[in-house]
Amino acid sequence: MQARTWVAAGILAGTILAGTMLAGTAATADAPRRVISLDGMWGVAEGTMNEQPSHFDHTVPVPGLVDMAEPAFADVGLKSERREAFWYRRTFRVDGPVPAVAVLKIHQAMYGKRVFLNGTLLGDHPPYFTPGYFDARAALQSGENEILVRLGAYRDAVPKPNPDGHDWEKGHYIPGIFDSVELILSDVPHIVRIQAVPDIKTQTVTVHAWIRDVGPPVAATVRFTVREAAGGRIVGEGQCVIAAEAPGPERTGQATIAVRDCRLWSPEDPFLYEIETRTAGDAMMTRFGMRTFRLDRLTGRAILNGRPYFMRGSNICLFRFLEDELRGDKPWREDWVRRLHERFRDVMRWNSLRYCIGFPPKMWYRIADEVGILIQDEFPIWNMDPDPGDFDADELVRQYTEWVQERWNHPSVVIWSACNETPAPETDNAIRKVRTLDFSGRPWNNGWAPAVDPNDAYEAHPYHTAGSGFKLSVFENRSGVPEQRINPNKHKNPIILNEYGWLWLNRDGNPATISQPFYHHALGPHATPDQYRYLHARLLAAKTEFWRCRRACAAVMHFVSLSASKPAQPKYRKGEWKSIDTQRYGWTCDDWTDIENLTWDPMFLTYVRDAFAPVGLMLDAWAEEYPGGQAREFPVVVINDLYEPWEGIVRFRLLREGAPLEEKTQPCTVPALGDKTLAFTVDIPSETGSYQIEAALVRPGAESVRSLRDFVVRP
Repeated sequence: MQARTWVAAGILAGTILAGTMLAGTAATADAPRRVISLDGMWGVAEGTMNEQPSHFDHTVPVPGLVDMAEPAFADVGLKSERREAFWYRRTFRVDGPVPAVAVLKIHQAMYGKRVFLNGTLLGDHPPYFTPGYFDARAALQSGENEILVRLGAYRDAVPKPNPDGHDWEKGHYIPGIFDSVELILSDVPHIVRIQAVPDIKTQTVTVHAWIRDVGPPVAATVRFTVREAAGGRIVGEGQCVIAAEAPGPERTGQATIAVRDCRLWSPEDPFLYEIETRTAGDAMMTRFGMRTFRLDRLTGRAILNGRPYFMRGSNICLFRFLEDELRGDKPWREDWVRRLHERFRDVMRWNSLRYCIGFPPKMWYRIADEVGILIQDEFPIWNMDPDPGDFDADELVRQYTEWVQERWNHPSVVIWSACNETPAPETDNAIRKVRTLDFSGRPWNNGWAPAVDPNDAYEAHPYHTAGSGFKLSVFENRSGVPEQRINPNKHKNPIILNEYGWLWLNRDGNPATISQPFYHHALGPHATPDQYRYLHARLLAAKTEFWRCRRACAAVMHFVSLSASKPAQPKYRKGEWKSIDTQRYGWTCDDWTDIENLTWDPMFLTYVRDAFAPVGLMLDAWAEEYPGGQAREFPVVVINDLYEPWEGIVRFRLLREGAPLEEKTQPCTVPALGDKTLAFTVDIPSETGSYQIEAALVRPGAESVRSLRDFVVRP
């Protein structure tokens, strides 16, 4: 293959903007910025890194991936002698004269971006997961234009230390222009980016603006108008003057604006504002929420808008879902993505997600803002055993900077996650240099390296079921502080528990590859899908109850709610995960039975949903057998995630084959954000056999919430 060539991009210093821009077909005094969307169908061809194809006989959607091309290419996502690169091509029009500023933005593309406009090389942007900005002014012409974008065909297109999105569980690394492409046209001063920094105590927002001139700088007045996003009502105005002699290619200024009738953003009330920023030659609209978020080391809690907040939720591994055979165009369909988030919130009662080991398209963040979901945003790095040279702190600083600037106005984004399960000093150094860019001071997570700040997150992944002989009795008399094999939490940072379980089933109800040893030991290799589904749901519910009700973690987030369903590798043995043929077989899976209609496994919905109820409970009983003919006391822990007290009845029942043998009730009042432990004493039957205990929260007009345990009585 020909040598790969990457040149430094001669583009605007820094990134350009974050947020939603004013769009139109022509600039006017009222809308001096034009944004031309280049989304749609493009031509695409395969070839080398250095030679442009002569024909584009395939078409592909943007945003999307190359495996969506018509006609299809062979071996997409695999190392192949067929090609080094894919080349994208399309034409577009610019009506009227070309203004002083023309910037091409490619939001996200794998793998690496080289851009030509009308035959002129605009430059390169090697990073895969952050936006690339290209100065298109000199090459752009009024009327018809042609754009070419070259992408590497595989994740090694840009050599280390560029992060390449390696994932132990993926077999296909599918290239493509994964997110939107825009041409931004304006006069000067050009607004490069803004950052909105809410202060809920003073009910103000401080708006920081970065502007850029073409030619000698002049003093610039920047005006800000704050509106309610839903109705457009103006609730605040302000301005600042940025002096001509301000240093650097980008000049910055700020203004603090009072927000009338201030309404806070939260998952329970995702109320949004927008800021219109204007100069003499440009205008930009950006959404934000009046919300603050931090983690508190002293209490171990998340603090949302000044009050403790219990995070409960799940994970999305979208980059794994990309190789699911049923993926199609779902990640780019707003109706499907919105239904996904709404079902998380409304059905499963989740208020938090980790976008895990990869960034979804920009639309997902807008929807998370609107639906009301807290996001732990995770940079695509997963390397449990890094080698020297795998990472470079300066390169991470460049890419982390582009990432933070792109996302810092989203109220849904509350934790920056530098990596997953990665012990690398380079991430530590990069976090220290980048964290001051975010004036809202969001906490960071540093994978399996030590936390950088006392109030940063500590990531825990307690996988008790990784061994074949797991029993719930491991939770007897445990504190709820998860152990960690690598870099234990010596400094007592707030704990984000965003992986636990090791109970994955494929969507057909059979065990995923790495959970086979457990299920085959527990049920045998020939159990039915219904038997596997029942055991999976009951154990996952019990584990969820344990981690939530012990109250040691700031967040409890089930793993995983969106991934790829791939067949299990036969004859897998515990610990042989590096030998899995990931092109054919999967490690883990999610809990859907119908991915298009977003239908959950009924057992998962029946049992795990209760385990995530805002007012929940746990039978603090973990033994699998009890001696018969004796009285036994069973503690029941009730927790309340809400900001108001809960009053109701706790019902306790002893069951055999679904029929109650004994039932008791106690009234219960749980303070806001509090917990309460009750105790019920029952006589264990003398007759041998299988039994069940059930505790339930009962209140008129409300769904009951249950916790169940199975046990046997032996002679």
